[in-house]
Amino acid sequence: MKRKFRFLVALASMLALLLPAGAALAAEPIVLGCPLSTAFLYGWDADRAIKLAVDEINAAGGVKVGGVMRPFKVEVIDTRDLEPGVPVSEALMGVEKLILEKHANFIVGGPVRSEAALAAMALLAKHKMISILTTGALTPKYHAMVGKNPDKFKYLFRISGEAKWMVLGELVPCLMDIGKQFKLDKLFIMVQDVAHARAGGGILKKVMGKKGWQVLADPVVYPTGTTDFSMGLLEAKKKGAQVIIIWMDMPESAILLKQWYDMKVPALPFGTIIAAAEQPGFWKATDGKDEYCLANVVNAGNAPSNATPWTMKFVKAYEKKYGVEPEGYGTSSSYMAVYVLKDAIERAGTLNSDKVAEALKKTDMMGVYGRIRFDPKTNQIIPSLDPKEGAVGTVFQWQAGKRVVVFPPKIATGKILLPPWMKTGK
Repeated sequence: MKRKFRFLVALASMLALLLPAGAALAAEPIVLGCPLSTAFLYGWDADRAIKLAVDEINAAGGVKVGGVMRPFKVEVIDTRDLEPGVPVSEALMGVEKLILEKHANFIVGGPVRSEAALAAMALLAKHKMISILTTGALTPKYHAMVGKNPDKFKYLFRISGEAKWMVLGELVPCLMDIGKQFKLDKLFIMVQDVAHARAGGGILKKVMGKKGWQVLADPVVYPTGTTDFSMGLLEAKKKGAQVIIIWMDMPESAILLKQWYDMKVPALPFGTIIAAAEQPGFWKATDGKDEYCLANVVNAGNAPSNATPWTMKFVKAYEKKYGVEPEGYGTSSSYMAVYVLKDAIERAGTLNSDKVAEALKKTDMMGVYGRIRFDPKTNQIIPSLDPKEGAVGTVFQWQAGKRVVVFPPKIATGKILLPPWMKTGK
């Protein structure tokens, strides 16, 4: 009996020496809690992108924490915060469940709706929980609150774009280019009744008016879930609109485009945020009635381009895993958030929130949509029109069934076209 015991001890010792570290007993996973509205584009694409990054990282050995390689583990809770009528409190309960019941080490993804993300800030700060916002929640108020109270909100970061930059840094320059090229200067604005859209529409009206454009009316506001936009389109047509700005993250925006096409409204549709038209399958689903629609998908990589060497690598990996190209806003940023978090953890050498937050602030790496750095005061990703300098956005246009990137110039793969029933200005 003693001889057998000694043999077993010796065998265990030999196995410990021969097997790789952690092979006999798997290392404790690092839990990523992901509060996402999974029934909607900006939720399910983020979910998919996070899991793609986690699969890649784990396949390569995981995350090195203090000399130990640990895998990521994803826990997703459906916040339902993009659904009409669902209270913000439901999203908060989802975040709290991820922290208290799923024992999340970090929060990545949402909440997706701006109102829910703002409401969750105090809860995340209370738990000293590192959060990287990757999708939805475009309100400038988010990073403004971090800047006003940096000690309380030092754990909160946003790695995707936000409404103010989208308007001033991307939409306005793109509109000015369109105006110059086609001699257009009459603008009509249609927005969803959510915080980021109302704010963006208001900013756009003010700015474009000062730029010499005729903003033909106050932004027309539609409740989430609206299914008929014909009256607004008729008003735009009657007033002589040449560009229609659409800012809506609801799937019903597909109906708006179908009505625009069927009514042959002689104005270029420009979706600052237009969830339905962002998706690769939208062309087939609408029999091509999204032709000529422009869509801002916020970050490069959410549609194919050559913004950086990593962009098409990501596009192809996503397509291989899910059978579809990256689907819209929230895809590339959610993917990059996992890699940026891995980098920060490894530099910090710990999962301690304060030390990881310090490491995140020092992030400086190239990613799918350009150089990834955070503003030191607000923890907001630093944007740019040049991927060598910052996080670059993407505006594409549907042309013959393909999403063709037309802005910014440094990553454009084609030029903007006008519908054949529309004339250039004089």
